[in-house]
Amino acid sequence: MGKSIGLLELKSIPVGVETADAVLKAANVELLTASPTCPGKYVIILSGAVGAVKSAMESGQQVAGIHLVGHHIINNVHESVPSAIVGTSDVTKTAAIGMIETMTALSAVQAGDMAAKAANVSLMEIRIARGLGGKGFVLLTGEISSVRSAIQSAMHQLAETGDITSSCVIPSPHPGLIEKLSN
Repeated sequence: MGKSIGLLELKSIPVGVETADAVLKAANVELLTASPTCPGKYVIILSGAVGAVKSAMESGQQVAGIHLVGHHIINNVHESVPSAIVGTSDVTKTAAIGMIETMTALSAVQAGDMAAKAANVSLMEIRIARGLGGKGFVLLTGEISSVRSAIQSAMHQLAETGDITSSCVIPSPHPGLIEKLSN
């Protein structure tokens, strides 16, 4: 049985906290993050076995009700996604870095998963809407061809939604840049 993550975005912070409590009580899942984001929304990301995440998400959607902005489940999520969401990835040396900016927190997580599955890259961070006006971004690293391939794949897969705003690939980034991006 694979590991899944569930993502809920709400337009009410109090209902968001109540929903986070409900998803944890509904099934044996781990809360990766539950926090207010810009602009006045609340994002919940949980992880666990496929069935547990599905059950918790159903409960969360019921509690959120009319305050639910978006939700998504990623089954068989790439193993690097949870640590990139919580900012515990450790990357110090790289041939290239790539970045994808998205319109929403949920699409940033989707883009990170797609990119990590598409090529041999390491996710450095998936930032979800904190201080970004509701946007998100994915920061990844690897060999330049892998970084390009990963970004192209995520952009292609999310092209229909219009959720990707921009991207870049930087070959041979300056060590000072990597140091600041890793903090």
